[in-house]
Amino acid sequence: MPAPGFAIEAAAAAERLPLADGELLLWRRIDLGRDPDELMRRLIADCDWRQERIKVYGKSYLQPRLSAWYGDRGYRYSGIRLEPTPWTATLAALKRRIEELTATDYNSVLLNYYRDHNDSMGMHADDERDLGARPAIASLSLGAEREFRLQHRSRKDLPTVRMPLPSASLLLMRGDTQRYWKHGIARQRARCGARLNLTFRKIVDVGAPGRRS
Repeated sequence: MPAPGFAIEAAAAAERLPLADGELLLWRRIDLGRDPDELMRRLIADCDWRQERIKVYGKSYLQPRLSAWYGDRGYRYSGIRLEPTPWTATLAALKRRIEELTATDYNSVLLNYYRDHNDSMGMHADDERDLGARPAIASLSLGAEREFRLQHRSRKDLPTVRMPLPSASLLLMRGDTQRYWKHGIARQRARCGARLNLTFRKIVDVGAPGRRS
């Protein structure tokens, strides 16, 4: 049954984007059942935001964004251990909506809050063992449009993919995308407003087949 408060589009369809060694599906705008800006304000106000520290070449830095982790399982990446916060009603309804669109089950979501043009996400692949060998990751954008970049991990003949992600768009990365590609959000010179990104994923048993970078 549809999640309460989240309308189902009769003709919701994704575009399959060309990507060597990977699979990308893009919904340019999905029906969230409410105004995306209103939803963003609710999430900013209600979520448990933190600014994590990461180590780069032995030095500790604050991540250039805020983040929050919700769901049923913990998660490890870049030396950080995230303990799950229980689903809020809003996030649980969003999860069901994204599951319906992507025909995939998720048990966790990582939220990243880019406060302005100075906040960013370095190039990386979501290839932690906890995600399994060929993870499906659904990325929902809210707020200011930012450029999403993908770079192949070994093929220098392939150009960087640059993709603007507007508010209420949904990008599904699946198949071998995380094995062969890195992705990120660069800091930019042009000023912009805040952006939220929610990446829904499924954490598997630690002993399940997977790979590490």
